Amino acid sequence: QVQLVESGGGLVQAGGSLRLSCAASGRTFSSYAMGWFRQAPGKEREFIAAINLRGAGTYYADSVKGRFTISRDNAKNTVYLQMNSLKPEDTAVYYCAAAQYPHRYADYREYRYWGQGTQVTVSS
Repeated sequence: QVQLVESGGGLVQAGGSLRLSCAASGRTFSSYAMGWFRQAPGKEREFIAAINLRGAGTYYADSVKGRFTISRDNAKNTVYLQMNSLKPEDTAVYYCAAAQYPHRYADYREYRYWGQGTQVTVSS
């Protein structure tokens, strides 16, 4: 069992930055690939970024490539999402999720454990 708790969301102006953190419980964090998803009101859940077990491989949605960076610290059981050059369309609830041996990092069905989400609001 893995419990995930996101933090770091908030209100920011367009062009600003935020760093989200996702702290995981348990001693098996390093055996999970981690992903970030987001969901805006009235929209489907959207893949944002993912990182493999040791952090050597990262994957991004085209909508955030070059602006967002995912990283992880296995010693701290934490995964991060650095978000720069934020746009109003980035406004959503952001979720972190854990998956073992995913075949498709962008498919939310690959992820077994989810956090409760953190709200990110970008004003224009």
